Amino acid sequence: MLNVSQYILSPREAHEAEQQWRVVKRSVDARQRELRVHLTVLTDDEGRPIAKDAPIPLYEPPAFQDVHKAVRSAIIIGAGPAGLFAALTLLEHGIKPIIYERGKDVSERKKDIALLNRNEGLNPESNYCFGEGGAGTFSDGKLFSRSKKRGNMQRVMELFHYFGAPDTVLYEAHAHIGSDKLPTIIKNMRECIIEHGGEIHFGTCITSLKELKLKNYELRIPVILAIGHSAHDTYRMLAAEGVALETKGFAMGVRAEHPQELINQLMYHLKGDRLRVTGYRNTDELIGYVGNASYSLVTQVDGRGVYSFCMCPGGHIVPAGSTQGTCVVNGMSASHRNSPFANSGMVVQINPEDIEGNDPLKGLLYQEELERLAFQHSAISSQPSVAPAQRLRDFVEGKASKDLPKCSYLPGIVPSRLDQWLPTHIGPRLQQGFRDFDRKYPGFLTNEAVIVGVESRSSSAIRIPRDPETLQSVSQPLLYPCGEGAGYAGGITSSALDGINAALKIAGLAQ
Repeated sequence: MLNVSQYILSPREAHEAEQQWRVVKRSVDARQRELRVHLTVLTDDEGRPIAKDAPIPLYEPPAFQDVHKAVRSAIIIGAGPAGLFAALTLLEHGIKPIIYERGKDVSERKKDIALLNRNEGLNPESNYCFGEGGAGTFSDGKLFSRSKKRGNMQRVMELFHYFGAPDTVLYEAHAHIGSDKLPTIIKNMRECIIEHGGEIHFGTCITSLKELKLKNYELRIPVILAIGHSAHDTYRMLAAEGVALETKGFAMGVRAEHPQELINQLMYHLKGDRLRVTGYRNTDELIGYVGNASYSLVTQVDGRGVYSFCMCPGGHIVPAGSTQGTCVVNGMSASHRNSPFANSGMVVQINPEDIEGNDPLKGLLYQEELERLAFQHSAISSQPSVAPAQRLRDFVEGKASKDLPKCSYLPGIVPSRLDQWLPTHIGPRLQQGFRDFDRKYPGFLTNEAVIVGVESRSSSAIRIPRDPETLQSVSQPLLYPCGEGAGYAGGITSSALDGINAALKIAGLAQ
């Protein structure tokens, strides 16, 4: 019989233990001055750790069925994590998935993203938001979420591992694949779906539910609506065709970028070359054991949350817009997280009552307005993907930045007075939030850091109401809204789990 035991070790001890033991969970504890790593490892009946290379089955592999001639089928709109994991779950239950994805496959999508990074134009259907794998594929591949979604989250990790993710996804507290590795895993999922008889149609944007004959109840084909939170045109189509929508809370702000070395010093309690953690020759040796530092910051300002979102240690800022004439940024890290920069979304909570009107699309309209405003303030450059930016302390103190520090954002940044044009719901709260974060980590508020605008796609501004028992739309039978775009998830893993749950409902199984 196998059990688990927990160990609290120094970074060096933990590194050595990981080479020998079967680790099932790992997290770095930087709350005290001396870093500690928490490991949970498999042990035998006498409490002895199981060797890393012991022949222990990690999990039950999926049993996908051949559905080439299946009697039952289901349509899936969107090939992001919700759609792909729904399709894989349908295969396990002998139901044929038919996926429609507006964007391209990951290989072709890479080419469009490369053009975008080189300021050579935006493809509205193939970019960081749209295409196979969804928004997370090329913007980091984090496998953790703030969401408390119910279900078998471990199964999500097991499926990622089955299709090629490293062993660490099975035990890391904050698992991360990286945008350099995730596309291959997504491709493996696609090939599995097709091999077993499923269909995937790329370059196909569903512009009307009537195309799918949802109202022909004799057909009885369920539809999983797994659109991403950036599919603004699809929301408009749903509203026009009478599908119930409602405004939900969301968040918007900027992306802040610091030198990674500074974040390591602040989060790991290091100062210059003098380590408060004894026993290491230099900072690089310690970082080699624990990796570049991340942070999670939150405060309250005037009744609204201000917090970090999608923190990317050793990462890059990327252009994440999906329509012409807008400026949207996001962040990502490759698997090694080894760039000299650390970036994070810094966003302010927006509640429905903060925006005037009763239109269920009002949050979406508010997002679009800010994205156009950011584009206008970057228009001093002839390059379409250049973004407006300001040194961090200058932003907080209300000063113009005469120049800007080096930045990971490949299309380039231009000086702009974000402190003057960000809306009053956002700008002043961000300024106070940065002051609060500096009190917690003195040195965080520095002109070595830069903020880049705008971070507006942290979550959907719309929810598609559904019955909590059947998961079907409250206004449209056989329509299963799920994932981030439906307003029921926040990130890759919770979206994947929501897709699994929708597929299980279709299969007639309980969660």
